[in-house]
Amino acid sequence: MLLAEVEIRHSRPVAPTRRVALGLLVLPTEPAPGWGPVLLGGMIAANASELDPDELGELHDLIDDMEAGKRISQPRLRHRFQKDIIGLDRSRHSLVGEGEQVWFDLDDHALPEVNILGALYAASSIAVEHRPQTFRLLRKAVLWEKSVDANFVAHLLGDDAAFSRWRALPNDTRWALQLLGFGPHDTPDRVLIKDRFRDAVWSAHPDRGGDADGAGQRMTELTQARRILLS
Repeated sequence: MLLAEVEIRHSRPVAPTRRVALGLLVLPTEPAPGWGPVLLGGMIAANASELDPDELGELHDLIDDMEAGKRISQPRLRHRFQKDIIGLDRSRHSLVGEGEQVWFDLDDHALPEVNILGALYAASSIAVEHRPQTFRLLRKAVLWEKSVDANFVAHLLGDDAAFSRWRALPNDTRWALQLLGFGPHDTPDRVLIKDRFRDAVWSAHPDRGGDADGAGQRMTELTQARRILLS
């Protein structure tokens, strides 16, 4: 049984431009939070680890802006959003269920940025009263480091421990400066902040020698520090 579905239209790999649009959306939100937001979370969790540090920082900023209903400047994550779908390729992502079991059927032939942007723009189309809970799930999905499976669904629909850890992080400039290696009285410009964040994320990544067990929390802290200093 089909529980939710998202169709993304996007430039073909050989195309000189990078475009993203939305096709068919089936995103139920009842009973809350609904299977639609769960599918969107799965699309993000399956692709977020493929982003480079700069894109990861932009992803968190984009989630904040979309939840706040801000106008989204283009391009984002190196792709421009549009409504016209003529000439664009197609990716389809589904959440399917049978009995008490649910599983994701995720199309992986598009770039990770395409799938993430498709999920975010689809989330912004959800009715306003359901968006806070939808974006809370998306933030939890960004922090997920394992397979997108039944355990992931339980994580999204269970307690908000991951979300609470994010909101419980310090919101102090001195803490953010220290975390990114600055002195308490430094006033780094935006370029230096982004450079220091990128270097710290690379160092924390398990593939580059970082502690695999604490990688998710470290990434969360670094991203929070970046947001504080760039705000």
